[in-house]
Amino acid sequence: MAGFACRVTADQVFLGVGLIFVLAVGSQVLASRLRIPALVVLLPVGFTAGALTHDVDPERLLGEAFQPLVALAVAVILYDAGLSLDLRRLTGHTRRVMIRLIGYGVPITWAFAGYFGGLLLDMPARSAVMLGAILVVSGPTVVGPLLNFVRPAERIQRILMWEGTLIDPVGAILGAAVFGAVVAAQRPAPETQIAHFLASIGIGLVGGVVGTALLWFLLCKLRLGELLGTTTQLAAVIATAGACNVVRDDTGLIAAIVMGLAVANIPRFDLPVRRPFFETLVQLILGLLFITISATVTPQSLRPVLLPGLALVAVLVLITRPLVAYLATLRTDLSWGQRLFIGWMAPRGIVAAATASAFSATLVGHGIEGAAKILPATFLVIVVTVTLYGLTAAPVARRLGVTRPARTRPLLIGGDPWVIDLGQALSAAGLDVLMWAGNDRQRDRIRRAGIELAPNGLIATAAARGVPIERVTAVLLLTAEDDFNALASTILHDSVDGPIYRLRPAPDSHGVVAPYLGGTVLFGGGLTEFTLDRRIHEGGTITVRRSDGAVPAGHELLFVVRTDGKLDPVTEGGRPPFRDGDTMVLLAPAPPDHPHRVMPDPATGSSVVGETFHN
Repeated sequence: MAGFACRVTADQVFLGVGLIFVLAVGSQVLASRLRIPALVVLLPVGFTAGALTHDVDPERLLGEAFQPLVALAVAVILYDAGLSLDLRRLTGHTRRVMIRLIGYGVPITWAFAGYFGGLLLDMPARSAVMLGAILVVSGPTVVGPLLNFVRPAERIQRILMWEGTLIDPVGAILGAAVFGAVVAAQRPAPETQIAHFLASIGIGLVGGVVGTALLWFLLCKLRLGELLGTTTQLAAVIATAGACNVVRDDTGLIAAIVMGLAVANIPRFDLPVRRPFFETLVQLILGLLFITISATVTPQSLRPVLLPGLALVAVLVLITRPLVAYLATLRTDLSWGQRLFIGWMAPRGIVAAATASAFSATLVGHGIEGAAKILPATFLVIVVTVTLYGLTAAPVARRLGVTRPARTRPLLIGGDPWVIDLGQALSAAGLDVLMWAGNDRQRDRIRRAGIELAPNGLIATAAARGVPIERVTAVLLLTAEDDFNALASTILHDSVDGPIYRLRPAPDSHGVVAPYLGGTVLFGGGLTEFTLDRRIHEGGTITVRRSDGAVPAGHELLFVVRTDGKLDPVTEGGRPPFRDGDTMVLLAPAPPDHPHRVMPDPATGSSVVGETFHN
């Protein structure tokens, strides 16, 4: 460490670390503005920064601490990925395909990448086998962002996320086993390598069980709050992964995934509902890792492998992955479009970069011929596959018909008569409406109105466990309880793949939180639950009509349904613009001769408004 202190001054560390953070976050901001995956920007930015300046050099700034920090950072990423894997959804052919993608994919990809890597890059067998082992991984660090950008059907997204998450530790341990064989003076017997591989998996599993027990004590016994519960998870994952890596390299990755899976799937865990800290941390870690690792690749090392590396990418993308996908989906109920899309999604990510960075330098130090090509070749595969899939996955998914439909599927929460009328109106406008209410009488009214009723425990499960509400792309909180609407809009934020709207609280609301919480508030002109309910009682109706560019006199615009089925509500921020073919959902005034009658509910005897919906 003394030598390290002499080489790099404190000012250089401050400058280098600060620049790395700026490039990592700035690249993600730029990508969001360009509407492209962040990885497409991060990799070339890191490579360029490493080529133009010595300040963005993690090995110079951190010395020998760089690779261990990378390993611990990847463990945190995989733990977070494990938290999103729900075993209850991995059933039938979905589970079969995922298992085959790993079981077939690892040996086939290893064989193809090793053989063609050695042939195209002119690498000796030992280096080529090492390169093949490194390139078997995919990873949630690249698959997750790309899938979130493409938005394929939920089943396909689930298969690919499971594959990417579980194949990372398998590939890392395979790489460590092959690395041990390559640096050995004499090649160990295959059964010895298999024993080492199984021992690594065993150590990772044991570490995961111990780490899970530690998390159970911290989260279930001590019942820490959201802030401490989140930070203790981070500490437990890093400590467990670090301890496992001390025993055997890369076993901490398996331990981290086991811990994430356990916390996500064992009902007794008291996991904090919201995970903003983890989400922010993982996003930042991804940016930092891709910037720093890509900065270690020099233009001089990349130049000799450029054309052969592109040929290797072609083999992996056009031959290897389609073959693995075909075998994995054979005799399953997946459509041909789904099978083809699985065959067009295998980017390489941070685990490939980290293992290549760690093993390449050591192999070069041992005098292994061809080892100097491993890191630049791996970097080239990562850059090209991420860019290729990032730019083509969305149009390919649309062409194959495996994207989620643009049509909004709203969940209406509330069971008052006017809310049911609104549900019928949205259904008449062509939307697939789902409703939920906690009151039995309200649930009965929803059934009699012919609207699909969500399971009674849907909201409780989503709120308590953070479980995603599948197939719902917008939530409308329309109950008479302002505080419930406000709190639910916050709690359900991570459980819905789409916006959440709530009613405006009354101006004189004395709610505990409703007047103060944020969230997107529906409707303008002071339309609260009370005013909506009163106007319906006075004879107003919720109507649907084709837009002619103007709202009829005396009517209030509530929603606009686009020709593709997208639902655009009026909010306190303004009214959505009209386009050709739009459908308006309006609150119409009572007719002049309306008698303002109140009719009894035949099922309960309580007073409700008579039929108010008119199409």
